[in-house]
Amino acid sequence: MAMSISCPHTCNATTHPSSATQIGFKSSLSISSFKKGRVQLPVNKPSSLTRNFSIRCQQQVTIPAEQRWMYEPDEINGPDIWNRTWYPKAADHENSKKTWYIVDATDKILGRLASTIAIYIRGKNLPTYTPSVDMGAYVIVVNAEKVAVSGKKRMQKLYRRHSGRPGGMKVETFDQLQNRIPERIIEHAVRGMLPKGRLGRALFTHLKVYEGPDHPHEAQQPIDLPLRDKRIQVQK
Repeated sequence: MAMSISCPHTCNATTHPSSATQIGFKSSLSISSFKKGRVQLPVNKPSSLTRNFSIRCQQQVTIPAEQRWMYEPDEINGPDIWNRTWYPKAADHENSKKTWYIVDATDKILGRLASTIAIYIRGKNLPTYTPSVDMGAYVIVVNAEKVAVSGKKRMQKLYRRHSGRPGGMKVETFDQLQNRIPERIIEHAVRGMLPKGRLGRALFTHLKVYEGPDHPHEAQQPIDLPLRDKRIQVQK
């Protein structure tokens, strides 16, 4: 008695990729083709083994014309730039395009003034702030001899320097250094708030401190440094 088993439907690679009938023809197997529980495909019909595979590629999406202003010319048909970290180019931090600020140190608390100056020199007030890049501005400080300190720091705050030779330590108070070199007080405070290393040394050159109200940077047209901290001014 002859008995045959036929597949009720035809499967291809796109509908059943893991099926044994994905080769695209209707199989007809007899009982004699079952040997030890394994199915053997007929080998006498090699022409029927026609595979029907289809490759579906995602269509490339082009950016609309009204949105191309947000992209670089070479990125219109390129990868999605929103999934990439932005890093400033050399043209984004040219020294000739940086902003110049000016601040009067008269009756300003030393620490609060220095922290505000360091923020603008560092560039932390900008949305394009990058820790490893010089993105900040230039700051001019005038009347450095009139900077103020709170409490008893005028007599208790000490500044130390060393000549490099044995026993060459020199110590002086805030009042003594202010009478000798008043610019060094603000420079010392701001330098301690900048990065230590090559970047910090480059950023320190953006600070210009002068004794008295005059400075030689009128050509840069400096603007007033924004001081949002109301406690920066000594209350008299």
